[in-house]
Amino acid sequence: MKYLIHNKFKDFQERIVFFIDHFLIEGKILVNGQRNIIKLFEFEEITLSIKSFKKPNLINKIVYRYFRKSKACRSFEFASKLMEMQIGTPQPVAFFENYDFIGLKDSYYVCEHLENVFEFREIVQNEAFENRDFIIRKFAQFTFEMHEKGIEFLDHSPGNTLIRKNNDGSYSFFLVDLNRMQFHETMNFQTRMKNLSKITHKKDMIAVMSNEYAKLSGDDENTVFETMWKLTSDFQYRFHRKKRIKKKLKFWKK
Repeated sequence: MKYLIHNKFKDFQERIVFFIDHFLIEGKILVNGQRNIIKLFEFEEITLSIKSFKKPNLINKIVYRYFRKSKACRSFEFASKLMEMQIGTPQPVAFFENYDFIGLKDSYYVCEHLENVFEFREIVQNEAFENRDFIIRKFAQFTFEMHEKGIEFLDHSPGNTLIRKNNDGSYSFFLVDLNRMQFHETMNFQTRMKNLSKITHKKDMIAVMSNEYAKLSGDDENTVFETMWKLTSDFQYRFHRKKRIKKKLKFWKK
C-alpha cells in the first residue's frame, strides 16, 4: 500500500489506515455509484469522506502505475493546491493506492466531510430557490476568481460545486470531484467561457452569469452571453447525442 497523509492528520494515521482497510464493511454509504463509492467515517468529532474509485481496467492498471498519477493522488494534490490558492474545497486528508503484480489495484481519496451544504444543481432545478439570483451571481464571482488565478476545473458542473449559507447571510463555495484540473498562468476568454458551458442549460441563468461575469472581467456583456450560450448549446447537443447513441447500443444488445 502506498499513501500520503496531510501533516494536519498525522496523529490519526493509524485510525485512517484502519478505515481504508475496512472500507467494505465499515462506514456509512453516502454515494454508491456505478463508478465510485463514497462512505462517511466518524472519529475525534470529525467526519471523513472516503471516496473509493472504480477499479481500473487492465490498461489503466498499468497506466496509473507507471505513466500517470492515480485519480486519488491527483484529487489530493489538486485539493492541496486549491487550499493554498484560497479556493474553497473540503480539507484534503490523505490518498491511498493498492497495487498488485500488474499495476494499480484500487485507490482512495480522503477529505473532511462538509455539513450543511447543497449542490449548485439545486439552483438549476428549482427556479423558486431562496436567493436564487443572488447565489448565481456569487457563483459567477467565485468562478471569475478561479479563472483569474488560472484554475481550469475541467469537471465544472452543477453537481461538483457545494454551497453553504453562512450565519451572516453570505455564501461559501467548495469544489469537489477534483481529479481533472489544469493550472495556467493566464486563461483566455474562450477557455473561460467553455469552462462555464456545463453549468446549466437554462438561458435565464446564463444571462445572469454573463451579466455578473462581464462586470468583473470588463468584457462586453453581449459577447460574454452569446459565447457562453453557444458553447453551452454545443455541449448540450453533444451530451444528448451521446445519450441517444448509448440508448441505441443498449437496445441492440438486448
